[in-house]
Amino acid sequence: MRRKDFLSKEVWKTSLNDAKKGRENKRGHIPFRLNFLFFIIFVLFVALILRLGNLQIVNSDKWEKEIKSATVTTVKQSTPRGSIYDATGKVLATNQANAAITFTRTNDMSATDMLALAKELNQLIEMPADENLNPRDLKDYYLADKKHLEAAQKKLSTKDQLKSSSEQYQAMIDQIDDDQLKFDENELKIATIFTRLNSGQNLKPVFVKNKDVTNEELAIVAENASKLPGISTGTDWDREVVTASNPLASIIGRVSTSKQGLPSEEAEEYLKKGYFSNDRVGTSFLEKQYEDQLQGKKSEYEVTIDNNGTISNTKELSAGSKGDNLKLTIDEAFQDKFDEIVKNGYQELINSGDAEFSNGIYAVAMNPKTGAILGVSGYYHEEGSSEIQDDAIGTFVGRQFEPGSAIKAATITTGFDHDVITPENNTIYDQPIYLAGSPAKASVFNPYGSNNRYIDAAQALEISSNSYMMQIALRLLGIDYKGGSLQIPGLADQKTAYEQLREGFAQYGLGVKTGVDMPEEAVGGQVAYNELSDANFDGGKVLDLAFGQFDTYTPIQLAQYVSAIANGGERVAPHFVEGIYGNNENGDLGTLQKAIEKKVLNKIDITPEEMAIIQQGMHDVVHGNDPFTTARPLATAKMDLSAKTGTAEAYAYKDGQEIPVNNLNAVVYGPTEDPEIAVSIMIPRIKQSNHSYPNLSITKDIMDAYYDMYLAK
Repeated sequence: MRRKDFLSKEVWKTSLNDAKKGRENKRGHIPFRLNFLFFIIFVLFVALILRLGNLQIVNSDKWEKEIKSATVTTVKQSTPRGSIYDATGKVLATNQANAAITFTRTNDMSATDMLALAKELNQLIEMPADENLNPRDLKDYYLADKKHLEAAQKKLSTKDQLKSSSEQYQAMIDQIDDDQLKFDENELKIATIFTRLNSGQNLKPVFVKNKDVTNEELAIVAENASKLPGISTGTDWDREVVTASNPLASIIGRVSTSKQGLPSEEAEEYLKKGYFSNDRVGTSFLEKQYEDQLQGKKSEYEVTIDNNGTISNTKELSAGSKGDNLKLTIDEAFQDKFDEIVKNGYQELINSGDAEFSNGIYAVAMNPKTGAILGVSGYYHEEGSSEIQDDAIGTFVGRQFEPGSAIKAATITTGFDHDVITPENNTIYDQPIYLAGSPAKASVFNPYGSNNRYIDAAQALEISSNSYMMQIALRLLGIDYKGGSLQIPGLADQKTAYEQLREGFAQYGLGVKTGVDMPEEAVGGQVAYNELSDANFDGGKVLDLAFGQFDTYTPIQLAQYVSAIANGGERVAPHFVEGIYGNNENGDLGTLQKAIEKKVLNKIDITPEEMAIIQQGMHDVVHGNDPFTTARPLATAKMDLSAKTGTAEAYAYKDGQEIPVNNLNAVVYGPTEDPEIAVSIMIPRIKQSNHSYPNLSITKDIMDAYYDMYLAK
């Protein structure tokens, strides 16, 4: 064989062997890759199986709840408020049930859908056009029409189109002019329905119509339920004050309507408590003060939403309950008599002309031992008018007057408290006090010094000595007046005396809140030191304060003050509510849940001996033998009374003339030995042309009425 052929044959064999080895290596790699791939797939399947097992076995409950939460929602609905009763259990305010048509909005319902629904409802029910529809309501109704919305969108500027959807909508709202909102009567009816539908929050029912719904309307809505998504029939309630007593009606207060909902200034606080924006709440006085008790417990429903976003099923979870009831301390029968006496007495003053310049009349009766309010009456009078209007709330809100001598027991208390008088040494010489550069200040019975005499604290109350009270104020200033012209220290040096007197008065509730269970209580008026400028500061204002001719107080403050004297020295918080009660099986007054206990705010900081001197003086005001005893007309009352009168001088002006008028006030309690009732009365700016004392005649009639109703045997 030739060498060349041999080499070629060897090369060929070598190539053949290399190819064979390559094929063998390639066949070895393929099974490995496939096996590795199968292994990866196996691992993934195992992981998937484990994950499915976790979902279906380990966490099945959790995910079932998640799925259910997307289709099932718990909805709460309001229930009626609790009722309000008088002290005898007679209902004063309750709820009137009404048939209603309601709407529950789902999250997929658009404004266009609600417009179509409003048009459909307008064909089925009679809905009066709401006169209170505001421009925003009408603009929302206008844009609910798809054609109007699209036209408004086209008018948006390029800048507006880049804004958020809510900002774009506001821009479209701003485009609408008045000409586009000129609707006929039928359109306004549809707009009224649409506005009520549009006010609803997701799955929170709102009332479409809850006034004057007829049986025919209920039936036709039920028949057409399939084409009225979210619409159903039910019941609503109106708050109804059934008492015929105007004073009681006013102190009960008001409740917002479902349309008004939560007061805007308090909405955030209510929402935090679980209220809805359209919930009805108390907006004034007792309804507001006891909102937490009167508000019912909401009912709960489980609402199921189907794939179309509509409500497919509703299941009651909790029926809820009516709110708790209030029982007042006021007996409506006595309240009626109390108010009649006050009103008629004041009407006589108007008829006689004596009340020409008067602001009104205000009176409060309370139990001095417990603080229970027994009666309130107030009438506001416009100067020169012959008409009066109920203003019972003025007894604790807004109305405040100079009390005159009625508060002199508090001045004596301040004297005892600061040891400028003592039980052993409380005799002072009643005499006019002469201030440098000012007219003399004196007691009414001793204006010129012709009746100068020594009197003690009890006598000072009996004959209402101004001089005695002013000399207590002077002693607080470190001055023991012995007669002659007196130079009062400057205002800065008087500050301590002002504070001491006001602190003494505050012990009785004068010039501070009484703690009455009502919102917005007034505190009276204290003249600030910086208001006593050179123009109105004559050096004797602190003396005026001592006998009630300076600061002003409310009628309820005077009632608390006299009650503290009557009960021996406890300042008790007045209260209108006797207790919180549940409901019986008929929803009426049930059993007592919580009694409103007596609340002692403070004790008067004097000894029992010192308080006894004050009480003796108050009794002598009625039964004393001095020629100047001030309240002797009360001695003929049917029960033994103690009292203090107060006459604060003022002036009215007519035709350029200055006319003297008086604030006629009184505080009275009885029976003296075991007091059950304390009364304050304030009649500002009376001309006193016939020199009668209506403050005494009215309080006497009140006390006699109480005696006849509760004490006569």
